[in-house]
Amino acid sequence: MRRKWNIGLGAATVAALVIGIVAAAQGSQYGQAGQSQPPAQQTDKPKTPEVTPLTLDASPPVSAEEDAAYKAFQVINPNDAAKKIESGEAFLLKYPESRYKSPVYGALTYAYLQAGNTQKMQEYGEKEIAIVPNDVSTLALLGQTLPRTLHGSANTPEAVQVLAKAEKYSKQAIEITPTLPKPENLTDENFASAKNQTLAMAHSGLGLVFVRQGKNAEAIPELEQAIKIDPNPDPVNYYLLGMANKITTHFDDAITAFNKCAAMTGPMQVTCKSQAEDAKKLSTTQLSAPK
Repeated sequence: MRRKWNIGLGAATVAALVIGIVAAAQGSQYGQAGQSQPPAQQTDKPKTPEVTPLTLDASPPVSAEEDAAYKAFQVINPNDAAKKIESGEAFLLKYPESRYKSPVYGALTYAYLQAGNTQKMQEYGEKEIAIVPNDVSTLALLGQTLPRTLHGSANTPEAVQVLAKAEKYSKQAIEITPTLPKPENLTDENFASAKNQTLAMAHSGLGLVFVRQGKNAEAIPELEQAIKIDPNPDPVNYYLLGMANKITTHFDDAITAFNKCAAMTGPMQVTCKSQAEDAKKLSTTQLSAPK
């Protein structure tokens, strides 16, 4: 029986960073005296995700032609999302039952994310985990991306369904990742790094689900863990951690998180600097909650 693990070794930031998510989840808490409205939306260019499939597969190719077609797909630069998508779609059309369809599904999940097509990203991601339930990189990617690209209220039937999926995928990735055996082609250091980046995505996704559901106290440890184990922390996680702490009146922790976000170059800086200043003002007029 074929066993396959995909672990994303690259940066975990997804295509759309919807900063208004906290306002949508906590709308009733904004508008109180002294509290400023968070910005409606803000997006950032995606960091290029890199996928390293870790595969144990001894079965022979169906044909030399199919094997060659898959190798041609493999060597396409993952940064060239359009070419990757075109090649992957053509491969699946020609070889719909290929033994390679799982790694193609996984690669297309990332390629469509890079292209900004989250609907197709979700479609291929769910096809992949349907046939490889322990593909932790795809589970973590879906768990993080789905709640980040969700617009509007978290209480609509569609939003409730999306958040339920994201929670499920994130929890599965968190449960499965520590149990994976190390492939022979990875060093201990690289394997640990790969697992940490996958877990960082999963904890980030679960933390955001909790933020969207108004469970800010539960979101805080998830976001803290995501930041702790990610060698290149995502500024969005610092922003979300700051907001969760601010809403739960842990003002000192909120200020620390916002300042770390503001220190990172990018479009998040202005937002996080503003939120840090607001948290400082609130700390002078309101009591901070004990940790």
